[in-house]
Amino acid sequence: MSTDGQHHRRDVPGFGVVTIRPVRPDEDADLLHGWVTMDRARFWGMRDASRERVHEIYAYLDSLTTHHAYLVHRDGVPVALTQTYEPGADPVGGCYEVRPGDVGVHLLVGPTVTAEPGFTGALFGAVLEFVFTDPGRRRVVMEPDVRNDPMLRRLRRSGFRTGPVVELPDKRARLHFLDRPERPN
Repeated sequence: MSTDGQHHRRDVPGFGVVTIRPVRPDEDADLLHGWVTMDRARFWGMRDASRERVHEIYAYLDSLTTHHAYLVHRDGVPVALTQTYEPGADPVGGCYEVRPGDVGVHLLVGPTVTAEPGFTGALFGAVLEFVFTDPGRRRVVMEPDVRNDPMLRRLRRSGFRTGPVVELPDKRARLHFLDRPERPN
């Protein structure tokens, strides 16, 4: 595993090399627009967004110090979009007691050519490892739409604790929490 501040790289045995880098709105807008407007991305809330609107949203996120977007690659091919944010600087922070070290995460897996057993689990594991490379991050908070059954199942399989249902400005969400893994001595 290596992290240079701008890129995170990890060779995941049996899966491939996962690289995570910040979204570059000018370069990535077409790809992101194609992903966030697909039916399978309906819970992302951007189905009707134009390419220009997607660019505008990610350029805005790029200007923030509290919210960050990353493009995830597997063996050099873009496969997912992930976002991190400080819950205290987001509407979700008003729905639960934010702790020091909390980090919010969103994940959108891009379209795959063929279904591959274990793909999402390996990818999500690499994303969580990336999130926890910051030693100040103590707990991941996720708030998927209550209707997003695949993500709710994924979070349970990944060890997240289920929290309350909350009302956010754009959705009814189920909070989920994952504490930083303890390091073996």
